[in-house]
Amino acid sequence: MDLYNMSGSPSTRAVMMTAKAVGVEFNSIQVNTFVGEQLEPWFVKINPQHTIPTLVDNGFAIWETRAIVVYLVEKYGKDDSLYPKDPQKQALINQRLFFDMGTLYEGIAKYFFPLLRTGKPGTQENLEKLNAAFDLLNTFLDGQDYVAGNQLSVADIVILATVSTTEMVDFDLKKFPNVDRWYKNAQKVTPGWDENLARIQSAKKFLAENLIEKL
Repeated sequence: MDLYNMSGSPSTRAVMMTAKAVGVEFNSIQVNTFVGEQLEPWFVKINPQHTIPTLVDNGFAIWETRAIVVYLVEKYGKDDSLYPKDPQKQALINQRLFFDMGTLYEGIAKYFFPLLRTGKPGTQENLEKLNAAFDLLNTFLDGQDYVAGNQLSVADIVILATVSTTEMVDFDLKKFPNVDRWYKNAQKVTPGWDENLARIQSAKKFLAENLIEKL
């Protein structure tokens, strides 16, 4: 099983923590998007959208992080705890995954990712949208230990990968007490957290070195 990835990205980290949770291992193949390796013909042949991460499992190629994690737990999970078959429980997890994709991850990407290329964060409007996304997550977690239901699910793993990106930058989660509480607990109960944190720290070092060059 091959995982084409950039190890510091939230999307890759979400897939790797999910893999740890279901007990599968990858052949990790690094793709450097900063130099355009994802546009090489050999990779476009695997994934015409040339997005990272991309999973190839015995010839079957799948991309988009949330599709990958659901595939992994449905094919390799020892039970359905991470992605229950009950339609209502599954629908709630799907909602949280789509919330992450379209709102929370989107907010982090638009505000923090410009640092990688310009050395400066996004606009004040981007920051306000990010804060609004965290406000929503804070509401979802009111009286809840997990983001969808009463047990750890793939929604927690994916959102943990997204939220932990704030470890790389100056962002105070204490403004969102329910998120802060959930975040501390999620680190304890999510398989692969230590590896996730190590990848964040490595990416943070890379970011700091490149920011120095740009400033």
